[in-house]
Amino acid sequence: MRTALRHLAWTLPALALLAGCNGGESAKPEPHAVATYAPATWQDLPAVSDEDLLAGFYAWRSGCEKLKRDPVWAATCEAAGSDTASAAQVRTFLEQNLQVYGLRSADNTANGLITGYYEPVYPGSLKRTEAAHVAVYGVPDDMIVVDLASVYPELKGKRLRGRLEGRVLKPYDTAEVINRDGVKAPVLAWLTDPMDLQFLQIQGSGRVQLEDGRQLRLGYADQNGHPYRPIGRWLVEQGQLKKEDVSMGSIHAWAMANPQRVPELLASNPSYVFFSTRPDSNEGPRGSLNVPLTAGYSVAIDRKVIPLGSLLWLSTTRPDGTPVVRPVGAQDTGGAITGEVRADLFWGTGPKAGELAGNMKQQGQIWMLWPKGKPLPDVPKVP
Repeated sequence: MRTALRHLAWTLPALALLAGCNGGESAKPEPHAVATYAPATWQDLPAVSDEDLLAGFYAWRSGCEKLKRDPVWAATCEAAGSDTASAAQVRTFLEQNLQVYGLRSADNTANGLITGYYEPVYPGSLKRTEAAHVAVYGVPDDMIVVDLASVYPELKGKRLRGRLEGRVLKPYDTAEVINRDGVKAPVLAWLTDPMDLQFLQIQGSGRVQLEDGRQLRLGYADQNGHPYRPIGRWLVEQGQLKKEDVSMGSIHAWAMANPQRVPELLASNPSYVFFSTRPDSNEGPRGSLNVPLTAGYSVAIDRKVIPLGSLLWLSTTRPDGTPVVRPVGAQDTGGAITGEVRADLFWGTGPKAGELAGNMKQQGQIWMLWPKGKPLPDVPKVP
């Protein structure tokens, strides 16, 4: 994903709000960066059940296969081993190897926005039919990707995408142009609903349910280089929905009632995601860390604030108010998961996970469990 997942992992409620967070604690050191890390103790963490402790620990540890040479996490991952452990052993390991830091926003707020995402399953076909006529594209043949860090190291993680016209690199087509005119790219599948494609791009991965009963698995491959703009926000600006009512369900209902305006809705978001096929598996989709995501225990984060592979302690609620307190692995990123105290919790595959993810726009707190003796991340300064 991811991905965002390498994914643009995100859900609509979060982006319609992109909301500031409420609450917070008394001031610690004067904030000087996009986020700060407030030293805390293990006793400061909210209690977690043994079941959630073990599930979260194993989910995080699954990412260690990608962190063997990481300067921060390699030694801790090696010490984590691969054997089955008891809850008591995990608690001892964590306290011996990791230091607790409370994540704070630039204004020293402890609470932030916690949303959810999932792996959708949409009806479709490998061939274009009267019903399945919405193309899911692979990476375009004519799109050029420039890694800006190769010239400007301070722009690590930034890439420029475009198309050559003569000797000039021009921005690649927007989603509006691609939706209208197509693109020079392989078609991986055909969906029946343009809104399904939009939601697939937002989630960053998904499955296509084929007529013969098989499922085609798709994952994020690349993006057209244009900024993501939430379609939920556009509906609010147009007076079509109230901000508090925005969800995947309400947006889809609006599209069903206003089919003539769907192209206008989709054009409001210039970002466009291209996919690749993935092997079928019972595992979760692979996130930006390139390990399978674990339902309920993997999160997408802003890597400018939380490095990929980090172990976090999350305290939030489900949409019905029941608590969610557990360690989680920072194993994915998302185009809309940006800034400060922010996480997107992966809930799994299919409609049930989608309903939970689509309604999740909760307040929550995040603690970072960081290897002892290692320097904290160098986050960007506040503009």
